[in-house]
Amino acid sequence: MSMTDPIADMLTRIRNAQMRGKSKVATPASKIRGNLLDVLESEGFIRGFAKIDHGSGKSEFEVELKYFEGEPVIREIHRVSTPGRRVYAGVDNLPTVYNGLGISILSTSKGVMSDGEARNQNVGGEVLCTVF
Repeated sequence: MSMTDPIADMLTRIRNAQMRGKSKVATPASKIRGNLLDVLESEGFIRGFAKIDHGSGKSEFEVELKYFEGEPVIREIHRVSTPGRRVYAGVDNLPTVYNGLGISILSTSKGVMSDGEARNQNVGGEVLCTVF
């Protein structure tokens, strides 16, 4: 079975694992997922992640979820741009999430980055997801 939206699949795995109180969750590895997890780690939403190589050329990321006082650090995580409806934002109208308490993750010409970093580098791009 082919997957049409791998980013939404990863976000759903994270959301479901946090609802169950899991400490780790596994997701198939890809370059875009790795870049997205880098941003989540640098912004402090996850503890970290590691790439695990299996035989037969398959690999996956093991994501360590982060909790604070028993509650997940990621309260909401939503996919914005989908394969059927791409959402782009210029540097002038980058979305803010909860008045700056959350982040938007963008795919720009300079790589995958948070909305604050995109403002600093003066670039816009495709809005992949929002995290709060």
